[in-house]
This record gives sequence, C-alpha cells and structure tokens, in this order.
Amino acid sequence: MSQEKDLTPRWYVVHTYSGYENKVKTDLEKTIKNRELEDYFFDIIVPMEEQIEIKEGQRKTNLKKVFPGYVLIKMIVTEKTWYIVRNTRGVTGFVGSGTDPIPLTDEEIRKMGFEQLAVKVDYNVNDSVKIINGPFTDYTGTVVEINQEKHKVKVLISMFGRETPVELEFSQIVLN
Repeated sequence: MSQEKDLTPRWYVVHTYSGYENKVKTDLEKTIKNRELEDYFFDIIVPMEEQIEIKEGQRKTNLKKVFPGYVLIKMIVTEKTWYIVRNTRGVTGFVGSGTDPIPLTDEEIRKMGFEQLAVKVDYNVNDSVKIINGPFTDYTGTVVEINQEKHKVKVLISMFGRETPVELEFSQIVLN
C-alpha cells in the first residue's frame, strides 16, 4: 500500500467468489457500521439489470448480476479500510496491480451508468456563447437552460430574423 493519503472517495472494484456478491455487500455494511467507518465508505453496489423472460406465455422479470463475481465500492482507501475490505469473507481481492487497488476512471463510471457525474461548465444562463460544432457551427446565442442530468444546454440563436431555441451537448458550445 502506498503511504500517500488521498481522502477523495473513489469507486473500486472488488473481486469475490461467485455467488458471494450480496453476502460481501451485507457483511461489509455490518462491519462498517460496527466499526463506525461510515465516513470512509459511501456506496456498495452489486450492479444488477432487469431481464425479461417469457416462459409459457408468462412474462417474468428477473434481476441478473451485470458483473458476476464483482462488487463496486465507493470508498476512501486507507490501510484500515483496505484491510477491512480485503479480509471480508468471500473477497478475493481488489482489482488492481499487486496490493494497490486501482480506482475506476470517470469514463468507466459513466459507461457503467451507476453514477451520474456532474459536468462542470464555464457558462451560465444568460451568457453569450458560440456554437463550435454541429449544424449551427459559428452561430452565437444566449444560454436559456442548462440540464445537468442530460448534459444538454438550450441556446437561443437568431435564425431567419427570429429567436430560435436549439438544444445542444455541453461540448458543442464555448463562452463567447
């Protein structure tokens, strides 16, 4: 374990025996509560997805593990938290190189879709912006709405002598 103290909570992947994912999650949650370590652990997920099955004309919905044998943990890694996770029954280790757990990148987290990352934009409502790509490239307009969840922005541009709202991706505009 490196001695560097990084107190930023990050997502880590823990490898478990197959079929132990939910037990690992429950046992870890108990240990965290008993040792009062809630300030170091933020979320423990066994990613599941709904699977619809039609058997004999009956529609049945099952929950299926997305990554069998893995549990995702948002935590701050210290010697103590690393030890607790590592020694939970059913855990075979962190995914990473050697003893150092490697956190997931923002891109990996986004692709998995279990945590929406807030994207910081340098413009606000009523700011003048320039569109830098797409069908409205080089138009300038005024930001009227910013939708963090969808990563979209609504901009009023002047087209054919009238104000027209267009919806764009965050990356399609820059501050004018």
